[in-house]
Amino acid sequence: MSRQFHAQTYVWLHVFSCAARHLSFTRCAEELHITPGAVSQQIRQLEERLGFRLFHRRPRGVELSAEGQRLALTVSEAYGSIDAELRRLDAGMIGGTLRLRSIPSFLGKWLTPRLPRLQQRYPEIQLRLVAEDSSVALHEGDFDLAIDLNDGSYPGLQSTALLDEQIFPVCAPSLLRGRPPLHGPADLAHFPLLHDITAWRGSYEYAEWEFYLNAIGFEGADVRRGHTFNRNHLTIEAAIAGMGVAIARRTLLNDELERGTLIVPFGLAVPNHKRYVLLYAPGALSHPGVRAVHDWLVEEAEIFRGLHPLGEGQL
Repeated sequence: MSRQFHAQTYVWLHVFSCAARHLSFTRCAEELHITPGAVSQQIRQLEERLGFRLFHRRPRGVELSAEGQRLALTVSEAYGSIDAELRRLDAGMIGGTLRLRSIPSFLGKWLTPRLPRLQQRYPEIQLRLVAEDSSVALHEGDFDLAIDLNDGSYPGLQSTALLDEQIFPVCAPSLLRGRPPLHGPADLAHFPLLHDITAWRGSYEYAEWEFYLNAIGFEGADVRRGHTFNRNHLTIEAAIAGMGVAIARRTLLNDELERGTLIVPFGLAVPNHKRYVLLYAPGALSHPGVRAVHDWLVEEAEIFRGLHPLGEGQL
């Protein structure tokens, strides 16, 4: 079997175990920070691979099939053994204080909702979390692990790739009321634009909009207008408030699209040629606590990629 199949099977079983425990795709989705539709899709793909149903879909919820009950028991026992072994390792080896630095948007929207799982696995590890923009230089000795949206090199540091990123336009449904249609980039002339001036470090404030429109093959739009913000989350909050059309990052925007507070008015998701990277000093991973958090972050990123596969046009 290919490594890709093994990774996908891990994601399927992870979702199945959660859904079987809750007997609810909705509550499973809440725990995993994905949509109920994504849970249903992962379960369906696992069922297709196995060749039999794991759940019976009922009007008021789901029930495990006979095969589903057997698999749930096996997976639960396996996870229980793994958790017990991890607790034994944690109790004897893995603890202490760890300094974790991250860019604010990633820390707030992606990492923080997942930290309870880290705390459950490694209760003796205490984090000192610092939110810093990429414009603040990274200095070895100021952190144990750092997460940055990479657009360059990091002399003297080692790195592990976490997640690639895509961008696409978003706006609030209220913005479209009483205005001309917004079906394509040419229609942006009738709408205010929102700019995250930190998105493209060292460039001009409207660079992200210009990059996106060029990537989808549209030229000629005047993007040198609108409101600017120095934080990604402020740009998105302004979009939710109906102030204009913003450029969103796929990794940081799932709940808003699911709830309908933001919509994608037009266009494809396109790679912005950046990725979130995990940074550390040479030799840092020899410390058990740093290695544990590093590997946990890589695992969480792998789960996220399995649940939110990136491909041009997928939203």
